[in-house]
Amino acid sequence: MAVPPEMTRALDPRMIERVVPYVTSAGKTQEITAPFTGDVLAEVPVSTADDVRAAHAAAREAQRAWAALPVRERAEPFLRLHNAILDRREEILDVVQWETGKARRHAFEEVLDVAGCTLYYARRAPGLLETRSRAGILPVATRTAEAHRPRGTVALISPWNYPLSLGVTDAVPALLAGNAVVHKPDTQTALSTLWTIDLLVSLGMPREIWQVVLGEPDEVSDPLLDGADYVAFTGSTRAGRKIAEEAARRLIGCSLELGGKNPMLVLDDADLDIATQGALRACFTNAGQLCLSIERLYVHDSVYDAFVEKFVRQVRNMRLGAGLDWNVQMGSLSSQRQLEAVGAQVDDAVAKGARVLAGGKARPDLGPLFYEPTVLTDVDESMELCRAETFGPVVAVYRFGDDDEAVEKANDTSYGLNASIWTRDLSRGRALASRIKAGTVNINEGYASAYASYDAPMGGMKSSGLGRRHGAEGLLRYTEAQTVSSQAPWLGFEPILGMAYEKYADTLAGALRVMKALHLK
Repeated sequence: MAVPPEMTRALDPRMIERVVPYVTSAGKTQEITAPFTGDVLAEVPVSTADDVRAAHAAAREAQRAWAALPVRERAEPFLRLHNAILDRREEILDVVQWETGKARRHAFEEVLDVAGCTLYYARRAPGLLETRSRAGILPVATRTAEAHRPRGTVALISPWNYPLSLGVTDAVPALLAGNAVVHKPDTQTALSTLWTIDLLVSLGMPREIWQVVLGEPDEVSDPLLDGADYVAFTGSTRAGRKIAEEAARRLIGCSLELGGKNPMLVLDDADLDIATQGALRACFTNAGQLCLSIERLYVHDSVYDAFVEKFVRQVRNMRLGAGLDWNVQMGSLSSQRQLEAVGAQVDDAVAKGARVLAGGKARPDLGPLFYEPTVLTDVDESMELCRAETFGPVVAVYRFGDDDEAVEKANDTSYGLNASIWTRDLSRGRALASRIKAGTVNINEGYASAYASYDAPMGGMKSSGLGRRHGAEGLLRYTEAQTVSSQAPWLGFEPILGMAYEKYADTLAGALRVMKALHLK
């Protein structure tokens, strides 16, 4: 397919030649194609099992010197990254768009996320990793401290839908904590990660501490996990369960951000103009290929008709396209597999009685992987789309009668990643949020306000995962807590001066009562 006239900027082949050597590979390569056009985008190296083992060996060797550096020194390249990636945003936006097919405004969210999250951790890592005094069992006599030691080598597996954001923002806190990283990004979307590593190396990051391997899971997964001291994974619930089983077998930690079937509640007092605009972005950012994306839209009976009319009109008027400009509202799906999966769910629902209010079909006239933003109603339990994650530009609209019913419907899922509530009454919204079983709940926003609040943890409940990114936990998950306690020689845990043990026990029990009364214990 010919390159559309609005996409005249191809990726610089010199850039590709510069970044692909960061992949540990014996020389085998694989072609990746551009979702916008179906044409070959680049040829990237792929790794063998031996390559993965070599990457782990190099990472372990580099990690010792890296961990020995003061935290503030480790942070310096990442502090520089904030301004550097913003200054070079046009270049990386082109890379992300070409390899994913997303709209430029959605690629820009990735740039903002990398800049903001990296700055947060680069500034706070010294404080989070500082050794802290803790209360000892015996005042004065016992001195106790809590330290956080790096785990060693972190295996990071990041997905194709947000390759820049989800690759970089999980790697940065792992590195700041003193670990090395062996990273397997999705092969289709590896260029954005490699571009960022190249930039960080130019900013002073040692090249060896962030190793990259590419390849099919059957080839590289076993050696990747076998060599790891911790695993961070973002992807499907099915794959996450397998990784959790392997981590449990090896008794290493893991964090998993998995699937979602996320609800949005439009209450009877919501501002419908604002809510419809928010729903548009919450449902169709990155063509719905977002783990936080809204796929179930619940609207109060009293405003249902008005909301749906406004929402459907805006969906029908969305501008789709393959372009590197800022005017496109929704881009392409990223793979033929996603296109087929989305189409199959919609076709199944329609065949079983669902009604299409907007969209509902592929758009090969725009590009090989385009699918219209789609709104369905009358979706029921007989349809796969009702409960299964779609991961595409499709949302089902339902009614509810009161707040209790809304919460019940929102929680009626095996997932628990994200939720959204729209209301003019923030107290009412917070009260409902406390009843929703999701790791993040946004009020009057679809996903961004909670996700981008880097000082707060982000992750899933139920089948949506384990552990959290962001906040203190997002960095400390990559460490082992260590307690170091010293005891004064003049007061220990054995009787002194020939005291009988029974007398020692009575004396110690009395001392504990005094300590409680004095609030010393």
